[in-house]
Amino acid sequence: MITDSGRGRYTAPFCAAGRQCRGDITLPDKATITLEDVGDKGRLREFLRLPHRLYADDPQWIAPLEFEQRQRFSDKNHFFEHARWRGWIARRGERTVGRITAQIDELHLAQHGDGAGYFGMFEAEQDPEVVDALFGAAEAWLRSEGMQCARGPFNLHINEELGLLVDGFDTPPFVLMGHARPWYGEAIEARGYCPIKDLLAYHIDPDFKTPRVMARLAEKVSDRVRVRRANRKDLSAEAAVMLDIFNDAWQDNWGFVPLAPTEWEETVRTLIHLMPDDYIQIAELDGEPVAFIVALPNINEAARDLGGRLLPFGWAKLLWRLKVSHPSTARVPLMGVRKRFHHLRLGPTLAFVVIDAVRQALVARGVKDVEMGWILEDNDGMRNIIETIGGEAYKRYRVYEKPLVQE
Repeated sequence: MITDSGRGRYTAPFCAAGRQCRGDITLPDKATITLEDVGDKGRLREFLRLPHRLYADDPQWIAPLEFEQRQRFSDKNHFFEHARWRGWIARRGERTVGRITAQIDELHLAQHGDGAGYFGMFEAEQDPEVVDALFGAAEAWLRSEGMQCARGPFNLHINEELGLLVDGFDTPPFVLMGHARPWYGEAIEARGYCPIKDLLAYHIDPDFKTPRVMARLAEKVSDRVRVRRANRKDLSAEAAVMLDIFNDAWQDNWGFVPLAPTEWEETVRTLIHLMPDDYIQIAELDGEPVAFIVALPNINEAARDLGGRLLPFGWAKLLWRLKVSHPSTARVPLMGVRKRFHHLRLGPTLAFVVIDAVRQALVARGVKDVEMGWILEDNDGMRNIIETIGGEAYKRYRVYEKPLVQE
């Protein structure tokens, strides 16, 4: 039987910021597995530390920074201004054997009206009973909240880590990208989930030779297009410019949820301390901001030997590696071109000029390998641009979905 401290059901479940939710959840019987709500600091600490043991024999896994992981689940996370969540750890006796979350994002529901709730942060020992118990808990809560399907993994939402790694296990993840055990996909599908979308990550040598066709297109608009770095002294205004472009550029993408201003400005203010100004490039057409790109130093490379800890000396090592020696790898997590240019020749031209501007900044700092992604597998336009400049898809992530039959 699945129990919660021996009671056989969940009482006083916790949502965002530790608030109690109404209603109990009764789960099907399961032998010897106990599920506990991640509702206090002790259990959250255990929840966050579990992957350290599960991936101890995986040389490609990199421990995420613990302070960043704690901030994700803090009541200061602006995501919880429009979302609520539950989290569980699974035990066999005293041994922690798995974890999972379930989230409901009101912005997603308002945008799509599809009754989709999320699951995420899934990690477990290779044990079907553990997987069943964890997903059973997440599905039961989503169902009790009126959701019609469970979709994921989302860690914690679509604008963070998205999808399960299903190909590319032999290389370490870049910053803000996930890693996984190869058997996770099969285990999730055994729970009745079906793949609904694949995402790709590309790697590219930033010192690429500019394709002749791209050079000609850029030259034709050189008198109208100006590309500039972000102005750190007016960060709020720059964040607003990028947010406006992003929400316009991505609005027709699968699963799109608009970034909230509070979330985006907090993200920009956090990341700007980790990168040079010229890692953000904004393109203006006749003086109007119409495209942007963001590159990040690969913090995972800089933090690989820190075990997720910044104390007592991890901070100094990380800052030295980011600011002085600089990682040899970087990631481009965000790029956008205003929607009205998507089906015009000017669209790929604007994309190329911001890519070219940021790649020059990367090359100047000795970066040898850049990851671009994620990219929707069916986004042929963006894939064509990246492949034209030498990009090769090397990792694949997958999003799953399962209908939730109301009981």
